[in-house]
Amino acid sequence: MSIEVKNITKFYEQQKALDNVSFSIKKGEIVGFLGPNGAGKSTMMKIITGFVNASEGDVLVSNFNIETTKIDAQKNIGYLPEHNPLYLEMYVKEYLLFNAGIHKVSKNEVDKIIVKVGLQPEAHKKINQLSKGYRQRVGLAAALLHNPEVLILDEPTTGLDPNQLVEIRNLIKEIGKDKTVLFSTHIMQEVEAICDRVILINKGKIIADKKLNELRGNQDQVLEVEFDFKIEKQFIETIPYLKSADNIHDTSWLLTFNTTKDMRPVVFDFAHDNGLKTLQLNAKNKNLESLFRELTT
Repeated sequence: MSIEVKNITKFYEQQKALDNVSFSIKKGEIVGFLGPNGAGKSTMMKIITGFVNASEGDVLVSNFNIETTKIDAQKNIGYLPEHNPLYLEMYVKEYLLFNAGIHKVSKNEVDKIIVKVGLQPEAHKKINQLSKGYRQRVGLAAALLHNPEVLILDEPTTGLDPNQLVEIRNLIKEIGKDKTVLFSTHIMQEVEAICDRVILINKGKIIADKKLNELRGNQDQVLEVEFDFKIEKQFIETIPYLKSADNIHDTSWLLTFNTTKDMRPVVFDFAHDNGLKTLQLNAKNKNLESLFRELTT
């Protein structure tokens, strides 16, 4: 495993910020780390990267213990913290060359990373002249310079406009093909677009650690359908796997099914076989945002 978190507990004086947290992430996974404000996300990320020590437990990064072999562990980590720390008076390429010197990385690698994160048009500018989206790219470039196995991103898309969101999202997906990526965000659409696994933390405890499709799979399937004629409830109750049927308006129904099978073709066939037309058919299942609210409140 690229990241192994084992029974991590963290106290700030009398306050318990993390309570016996454990999880592991393997290479090639992009994992969304979710939770409300104050849940312990940033604290956990700071412990993984070695900026904060745990009160109890162990973290291994690429098989190196982050406390006992910190330098070796940190060589394998790229970290973009929530508040991207940049030297604003430096030029973009100058800043990246400065970071390259720390990591003993060649100038040639700096040129490659500038291309990889799409900084070519802005490489000649001072960082304080850049938009928020390009500043995030500079932070990502600095985190990627030494080709780390593990990438930790704390709120990497905060404050970006829709176009910048898509660009950073695509960049993270590309990076995640051969690295381990753990990133926190409050933007659920980003998780749904990028991740196939979610770790959900609340009040310092892990309350869910599942593949995204498994998290959704625990739901009943809900469809809203509108026919061209009004029909009786006992008639619609002949549809298989039906758990409940609510007539919400005249010819419109809210149908709940207790199955993972896609019931939309079944509803279409039901209408056709009974001489009805389907005017509208929409899936009404909970999205990740509603599941998040349900699990954390």
